[in-house]
Amino acid sequence: MKSPLLPLFLTVFVDVLGLTIILPLLPFYAQHFGAPPWLIGILGASYAACQLVSGPILGRISDVVGRKPTLLVSQAGTFVGFLMIGSAGSLWMLFAGRIIDGLTAGNLSIAQAYISDVTKPEHRTRAFGLIGISFGLGFLIGPAISGVLASRFGYGAPAYAAAGLSALSILFTATLLPAKPPLAEPHASPAEATARRGFDLGRFFGRPEPRTRLLQFFAYTLAFATLFGTGLALFLSRQPGLEYDVRKTGWVFAYVGLLGALIQGGLLGRLVKRHGDEKLAATAFALMAAGYGLIGFAHSTPVLLVLMAIGGMGVGLGRPTITTLLTKSVGRNEQGAALGLSQSLGSVAQIVGQTLAGLLISHGLLFTYGLAGAVFALCGLAASLAYRRPAAAA
Repeated sequence: MKSPLLPLFLTVFVDVLGLTIILPLLPFYAQHFGAPPWLIGILGASYAACQLVSGPILGRISDVVGRKPTLLVSQAGTFVGFLMIGSAGSLWMLFAGRIIDGLTAGNLSIAQAYISDVTKPEHRTRAFGLIGISFGLGFLIGPAISGVLASRFGYGAPAYAAAGLSALSILFTATLLPAKPPLAEPHASPAEATARRGFDLGRFFGRPEPRTRLLQFFAYTLAFATLFGTGLALFLSRQPGLEYDVRKTGWVFAYVGLLGALIQGGLLGRLVKRHGDEKLAATAFALMAAGYGLIGFAHSTPVLLVLMAIGGMGVGLGRPTITTLLTKSVGRNEQGAALGLSQSLGSVAQIVGQTLAGLLISHGLLFTYGLAGAVFALCGLAASLAYRRPAAAA
């Protein structure tokens, strides 16, 4: 109970719950205002485009001024964005809400940096599993809430519920999360200090291990964003034999969230001890490729659930293991910047993945939509295996 991980878990869980209420809702909300699939993909990408700018800035600010105050600012932006979406009377207000949220979207990377500050490297994967449990529980509860509220009270109701949860997460952060002083490097030279104040990609991509971890994270997020961004709701509403509405789509998201919570809440710690982060990351990519590549054949609910289970297991294993590998590849005083950079790369992946998904679905290429996600996952698997070979040889 003395650990700061408990209040951090509550903070992230409530924040993620608000996000997962919005995620399956947006495609149906945008279609309500007459948006075609390709524009819905751009709507999802608009959040990521703004996050691309804000990610490294907020990560670096959190290294300098502290995690807690930066997290509070980020959460306040999310709250305002959700209110904008809830009151939307036209498509541009949906865009405005996502842009406001994206410009302050540093919640996850700052929370991960906080975890790195307060945990030892050997315990970090399990601690990052708390983030995964937050996502799993959020995906389990949030989409179900979204589907029920939208079907009964209209599309604005879930967004207002997300805003209320966002306000609750701000309260948790302000009252429960201990403030930690900014990390400082006591023996840093003036040149090193100047370099750390910048946003030089070469600082991380010039070193083999951080470069590999960042590429793994990029491939993971690209595969995930292609399948589980705005594309999945569009796919489920158009796939022959399925043709789901917002309520059924919410239950699919909830099912995937349940799998993630089970993996990261009960199995992850034991799997890491037995197999290690490196092998689990490679396994995650293989599972994602298998589940995503076959989704075009899902013309019935049982087949869909089997493929979602395979891909969902990969998603559950991938994020905490890859994030742990990234934080172990850099110094403690670099972790906020490295995680901020990973969030920016993740934003690029979301821009590409969601835009591509919208374009493919708008042209009726539903099988290709799943195959694209599988190809991106295979790229992550290739990056994992390519790095392990020279390490084994050494």
